[in-house]
Amino acid sequence: MAKKSKLAARAAELEAAVAGLFTGAPAAPVKKKKKRKAKKAKVVKAAKKTAKKAKKAKKAAKKAVKKAKKKTKKR
Repeated sequence: MAKKSKLAARAAELEAAVAGLFTGAPAAPVKKKKKRKAKKAKVVKAAKKTAKKAKKAKKAAKKAVKKAKKKTKKR
């Protein structure tokens, strides 16, 4: 089924309301569209997570290099 344009949907609503005035039928409740959740927050969160992991890996690598240097110095 093709998606109705906003204008077409609104026109259909108004037609139904006008018809309801003459027939005495109550107007059908208007369904509100659900808002889509923002994706940006998820993307930012994921980026921060990967950055944090990279930072930890870098720190661990630095630590390993320091330890290796210390070992070679002691000999």
